[in-house]
Order: sequence, then structure tokens, then C-alpha cells
Amino acid sequence: MADRNFRFGISGRGETLQQWKDFARKAEDLGYASLDLPDHFARQFSPLIALAVAAQVTTTLRFATTMLDNDFRHPAMLAKEAATVDVLTEGRFELGIGTGSQPQDNEMTGIPLDPPGKRVERMIEILRILKLHFGDQESIDFDGKHYQLERLPAYPKPVQRPMPIMLGARGPRMLRLAARAADIIGILPGGGGPGGIGTAMAVVRGGAGAR
Repeated sequence: MADRNFRFGISGRGETLQQWKDFARKAEDLGYASLDLPDHFARQFSPLIALAVAAQVTTTLRFATTMLDNDFRHPAMLAKEAATVDVLTEGRFELGIGTGSQPQDNEMTGIPLDPPGKRVERMIEILRILKLHFGDQESIDFDGKHYQLERLPAYPKPVQRPMPIMLGARGPRMLRLAARAADIIGILPGGGGPGGIGTAMAVVRGGAGAR
């Protein structure tokens, strides 16, 4: 197994452009590896736009969403926006996505909150669409249970090949999916149930197989 160094990320806030740029510069100066933003309808900037702006005043800092809620964006738009952010950050972006961790976001917006099984089904399709968009093909045709795409231009292409995908997971189904399909796994609080992090890691190891 290859050695892997610890990385430390930081999540921040800002109410003005200047505050946000100052925070990004300070995070880089202090040696943080990444600047991460969640995706909630709270008092925070929209993560994808804010991270792209932060990239303009930094040179080594990486950026991540922790995690984009798949309820908020159609996968065609998600793929296009994520690839755009990777271009605008010059290949310093890590796409974190999940099925949503705060139901109050759905309650506040009226966005339907599907049962867990359906949300996992949708995530499986979203991951397939993202990888098609980030791959070599110029257009996408996809006929899934939840999403259908026809001759969708897969543009722009990300700088990073492959684009790092981080999957937020708590329950066994999402942990197994993350083990099979994600580059990075974000184990959410309560992941693994009563057994805690040890149980979650056992599920991940079992789901990863030869990986």
C-alpha cells in the first residue's frame, strides 16, 4: 500500500468579496491543503462560485465541496458546473457530492425529499453521468430510471483526468457505493450506525473489493 500524507482542510465564511479573498489567502499562507465549502441554504456563499473566486487569489490551495446535495442540481448542470470550476481553478478542484445531510434544506425550499433507497438509486446514475461527462466522449446519451440525456455536449472537459470525486456517506448502501465508485470518501457523523467509525470502515473495506 502506498504511503499517503495527511492533508488538512478548512471551511470558511465571508460576507463580502474582500473578506472571502482574505480568508482564502490566509488559508493558503497557513499551509492548509484545501478550502472546503458545504452546500446548504444557510448564511453562506454558493459553494461552486465562491471556490472559483478563491482560486483567483491563491496558487497551491485546493478546493472541495463537502458535499453538494444531489437534490439541488440536475446531473447535466452539476457535471457542467463542476468541470467549469476545475478549469477555473486550474485543476485544483475536488467534487464532493452526497444525498443530503440536512432535511431542513428540503423543507425550506419545498424540494421533495425522496426515500433513502430512491436517493441512492439516483446517486448511482449521477455518478455514471459525471464520469461520462468527465471522460473522453464529446456527447452523452443516457437512459436511466431517473435521468435521461440525449446528445448532451460533454463540455467543458475538466483539467484533471480523472476528476477527483468525493462521496459523502453515512448508511451501509452509500458506504458500499462510495467504496466502489468514489476517489475519496467523506464519512458523515453517525456513519456506521451504532458501531461507529470502525463499522463504517469495515463496510468500506468490504465494498471496495480489489480496490
